[in-house]
Amino acid sequence: MLTKILQDQQLPALSPTEFFPLIGKTYLEDEDICVNRLKESLTFDATTSNKIRQETFSLIQDIRSKPDIESSLDALLREYNLSTKEGLVLMCLAEAYLRIPDKASADAFIKDKLTGIDWESHRGNSDKSLVNFATWGLILTGNIIDVNEASGIFKRVCNKLSEPIIRRATYQAMKVMGKQFVLGETIEEALSNGRKLRDKGYTYTFDMLGEAAMTEADAERYFQDYKQALLAVGKESPLPKSPKPSLSIKLSALHSRYNVANKDLVMSELFERVKELALLGKEREVEISIDAEEADRLELSLELFEKLLEVNEIAQWGGLGLVVQGYAKHALPTLIWATLLAKSKKTTIPVRLVKGAYWDTEIKDSQVRGLNNFPLFSRKESTDISYLACAKYLLSPMAQNHIKPQFATHNAQTVTAILNISDMANNPHFEFQRLHGMGEALYNEVMEKRGCSVRIYAPVGKHHDLLPYLVRRLLENGANSSFVHQLVDPEVTIESLVEDPITLLSQYDSIKNPAVIYSDNLYGKRRNSRGLNSNISSTWNPFSEAYEKFLQKNWEASPIIGGKNVVGNPFVESYSPADQKRFVGKVSTATIENVETAITTLQNAWFDWNALGFKARAEIIEKFADLLEESREELIALCSLEAGKTIQDGVDEVREAVDFCRYYAMEARKYQDEILFRSATGERNTLSYSGKGVIACISPWNFPLAIFLGQVVAALVTGNTVLAKPAEATPMIAHRAVELLFEAGLPQSVIALLPGDGKLLGDRFTQDPRVVGVCFTGSTGTAKAINRNLAERDGAIPMLIAETGGQNAMFVDSTALPEQVVHDVLQSAFVSAGQRCSALRVLYLQDEIADRIIELLKGALQDYVVGLPFERKTDVSTVIDERAKAGLMAHIEKLTAAGKLLAQAPESSCQNGFYISPVIFEIDSILELEKEQFGPILHIVRYQRDDLPRLLDEVNRTGYGLTMGIHSRNDTFVNDIVERARIGNFYVNRNQVGAVVGVQPFGGMGLSGTGPKAGGPNYLLRFMSEHSLSINTAAIGGDAALFTQAYAVDEGNQSDHPAKEESSSSK
Repeated sequence: MLTKILQDQQLPALSPTEFFPLIGKTYLEDEDICVNRLKESLTFDATTSNKIRQETFSLIQDIRSKPDIESSLDALLREYNLSTKEGLVLMCLAEAYLRIPDKASADAFIKDKLTGIDWESHRGNSDKSLVNFATWGLILTGNIIDVNEASGIFKRVCNKLSEPIIRRATYQAMKVMGKQFVLGETIEEALSNGRKLRDKGYTYTFDMLGEAAMTEADAERYFQDYKQALLAVGKESPLPKSPKPSLSIKLSALHSRYNVANKDLVMSELFERVKELALLGKEREVEISIDAEEADRLELSLELFEKLLEVNEIAQWGGLGLVVQGYAKHALPTLIWATLLAKSKKTTIPVRLVKGAYWDTEIKDSQVRGLNNFPLFSRKESTDISYLACAKYLLSPMAQNHIKPQFATHNAQTVTAILNISDMANNPHFEFQRLHGMGEALYNEVMEKRGCSVRIYAPVGKHHDLLPYLVRRLLENGANSSFVHQLVDPEVTIESLVEDPITLLSQYDSIKNPAVIYSDNLYGKRRNSRGLNSNISSTWNPFSEAYEKFLQKNWEASPIIGGKNVVGNPFVESYSPADQKRFVGKVSTATIENVETAITTLQNAWFDWNALGFKARAEIIEKFADLLEESREELIALCSLEAGKTIQDGVDEVREAVDFCRYYAMEARKYQDEILFRSATGERNTLSYSGKGVIACISPWNFPLAIFLGQVVAALVTGNTVLAKPAEATPMIAHRAVELLFEAGLPQSVIALLPGDGKLLGDRFTQDPRVVGVCFTGSTGTAKAINRNLAERDGAIPMLIAETGGQNAMFVDSTALPEQVVHDVLQSAFVSAGQRCSALRVLYLQDEIADRIIELLKGALQDYVVGLPFERKTDVSTVIDERAKAGLMAHIEKLTAAGKLLAQAPESSCQNGFYISPVIFEIDSILELEKEQFGPILHIVRYQRDDLPRLLDEVNRTGYGLTMGIHSRNDTFVNDIVERARIGNFYVNRNQVGAVVGVQPFGGMGLSGTGPKAGGPNYLLRFMSEHSLSINTAAIGGDAALFTQAYAVDEGNQSDHPAKEESSSSK
């Protein structure tokens, strides 16, 4: 449809609602198809292309011929670009320094970042006072620190003086730089500071700093800031050459639950707030633009925008506008939809077209979530093509009288192309926009030559609130490839800046950028698991339809031995922990006799299965991984029903299971060939691997698919037969997984599934000498019981792998960003209702920032939704059973009675499940906790900076050592913790749950497990026996090879590294 619209230059005869699904479909479109369509729509004849090239050349030439063409901010970003160590350090300083509340942490942070950096090389490189001030400040601080490190005498004399000097110099350098990014700390100051450029013909759109409200209190504060800004700007009048300033708002600042899952709140509460702002804007004649944010929220923002235009006063006003990001594949259909909307409402819509500000975030997010697609283009040239194609559409007759175009760009070629497109369309009704502090030279020239209207996007707010905006600007404009830098850099030839993006793109071998890796290929030879984007209609709708169908199904599970379901055992009915009235299915449990039959069957099948070889077994497991992905809606539904997992938890569960399969299959192939060692002449020495025999895999209920299969697949692919004992609470998920294993080609005799009583069955098979090893995940107490059973039996010493619990902590110092901390704490402590062995239990907060983070946590918990796992808006669902709930409630009641309660989420409205609302307590020490509380309970400990060593010793004294989170911008702080804490998995400046297979091998030490780490390169070795074979090849009377070598030309030394030869994989 898009191709036809562009070819015919005619809008489709569709309503906005009928056209809307095309936006989501374009999100998934192949980049090659999308770019080629845009290229065709943008083709110019040779005369026009040459004219644009020549005019761009003249424009840049004229700019460079004038004195003082570079703004202070442009100069700073060019001098300290992000390809240098100094540039990266400067970004780190700017990102964190102004918000650090205590002197000791500030001094340590400066020392950590500035020592050893070559600031001297930047002295005098610029004639801008900002650059030289920052450089001199950093030279000063760096020299003092270095002298202190080198000279004990000087250190004793001036150490006490140097810390305040360093702190003051750095603070001033950061504050001066902050002022370059922010027009004013208040709207009144911004209006005053902007008057000078308004007199020259510029106007402004003000961005009140603030986004991603964590709490409703934050959202209310931002809302009031926007209202005050509208009132202040409303008092301004248009000047002869300068239209009235406008306001830009972010929807994420106006509601703490601005996401697709909470669409009902967005379309009611957020709607009312934006409606009030829009009506105030209409009253005060101040246009409002809704800024673009992440691609996942685009459709939601457009639906909200359409509802706002249903208010007659807003539609008639024509002053509520949209911002569209040109780097997005769905930019053009979004513009067409906006045109259809404006046409249907008989209004005009201001549309600001920007290149886009979240490129790196969108790329990483798509990779991490396994989407194997990007919502945007992977090359800058493609973004420029998209931008110009969108600009051409906005200036075309299709959009005229419906859209008021606003073009935000700092690219001279883009500006010149737009001016030419405007001339050809005979449509001068548009404006340009630039960022405050950037692109002045370009637009001074454009205004002088063409008299264009130019609006400046200017942030307003306190410097310590600058972070999100600052980082985006630094990333966008701090790289060597930024046009802002190249425009004024005399070392960059003008010829390299005037070429059109289609020509530039044609220089590459492919439209897709091979350096931007799709998630399927993220791990090289191993295909990554596929995720689900539940925020885009084109992916969510088909998933939701299939998921809902499987929720209606009833299931059965029974023991499986020799590929057959065991019949004759009594069945018990299973009900969902989320709703005890919801029947899930029937389960037949195994008996002691079944255990005996299963072990005998598995022992008889072992030899042939082991002899099959690693490669053949890996192929079966890889086929199985594909079947898991094909069955994901069914498996996620079953996880929701039987284990109470939310939809996202279910997605993550299936992904982890698939990753285990593909990773272990890839690792197993390494053992297919025997290892040949360098040896003495006349000897042949090799090492090969084989399975051990019958291995029992005992898995938990909290990861009923992923951990169940992680254990089973590791044992199978290494040549063992498996007795699989799933958790009593979740046998139906395990049963379905075994059925899929058979479907993938697994011989039916090599696995036995024995659901049932853990102690009854476990005591029997762990005491059987035919079971050569046990792989267990669960409580430390049960692991010790298994270990005793294995140790007490006669015969060979069996293998035991145990992954158990943890009293997991997170340390947060005062350099951390509170909003990021809160986001990661909520995920770490409460995802999966806190029922992860990696979950955060104790949060250590440095005293200076504890109150702020606790305030944010309290506010965030007020909005938490505790409810059914089948509903998309649920944040936390049920715990597994009544026993788990009773134990957690006893702990909650004990600490509440002791007056330690800080906050608790609202209670669930579901009355028939085992729900516990997330809760936060404040305690004095981790040693107060007698055991791990396996649920949504977080304990906070305040600490002084100097107490860190003692607190780490206390964590070590608990005996647990599974996961630990660290939030700090100080590398020295991080390194000190990593060196001192006895922990298996550290997570820095992120959440501490959800270890990625093959990337973050998972497992603890001490009371948290035996190792080796699951999902790591050493895991499979524990499931195998090693066989060393030494052959005297000279035994038959001489060595022909040696005789031959004596007369051979020396072709170099043989490698000292083991070589591989073809061989069978097993003995």
